[in-house]
Amino acid sequence: MNHVGPNSPSEKGLSDQLIVGQVVSGQKDMFRLLVRRYERQIFGMGMSFFSNAEDASDFSQEVFLKLYRGLSGFEGRSRFSTWLYKIAYNTAINGINRRKEYQSIAVEGAGIEADDGDTPERVLIRKAAREAVLVSVAELPERYRVCIDLFFFYGCSYQEIETITGFPVNTIKSHVFRAKKILREKLERLT
Repeated sequence: MNHVGPNSPSEKGLSDQLIVGQVVSGQKDMFRLLVRRYERQIFGMGMSFFSNAEDASDFSQEVFLKLYRGLSGFEGRSRFSTWLYKIAYNTAINGINRRKEYQSIAVEGAGIEADDGDTPERVLIRKAAREAVLVSVAELPERYRVCIDLFFFYGCSYQEIETITGFPVNTIKSHVFRAKKILREKLERLT
């Protein structure tokens, strides 16, 4: 039995589907690789919906437990990440109905790294621009924020967003287009 150690070079070469197949066929310890690959994204989605680390952590555990229990149901008709995000999205929507409104992952996702050649003024300008974007994204209607997050921050295609949210592709395209237009208008007013 060939085990892949944590952080081993061959770990990165394993596809999600291969890992799923190994877990389903009895190599349960391989599940940790899926958790490690997606824990940041799932925690980020939890922060988007629940806005605090404790609830996001509980959400992440619930999602990975559901994933583990349902792993044999993955048929490979979509990317594994799409299937996982659908589980996470549905779990979050069920939880959000009992809690509070969705918050964009943009709050968690966009850090500001200083470039070696950056002046303090450039760093401040970049920080102010980021804050303006975050405020503008937070003011978007929820359905737009969900589509924007999945499209820009998770890198999902329109078809994958449809699979995850259940929104029709044309509605998703419209939401992304309208959100970008609203953001552009808001940001132009700030300049």
